[in-house]
Amino acid sequence: MDRIIQMIINAVIRQFINKGISAGINHVAGRGKPVSQMTPDERQQAQDAKQTAKRARQAANLARRLGR
Repeated sequence: MDRIIQMIINAVIRQFINKGISAGINHVAGRGKPVSQMTPDERQQAQDAKQTAKRARQAANLARRLGR
């Protein structure tokens, strides 16, 4: 019975950690001006940052899977 409870607690903790890491990556990548105030170069840079953040999230997910 204790083992089942521990498994459930670990699953819940894992979900919170996953959401926290993803939220942190999104927060760092989402900083900047509104799109209407950006120059074309800044827009391209923001789009590149979003792609980099997406890759970082994927890498974090992969690392979490391998750590299990």
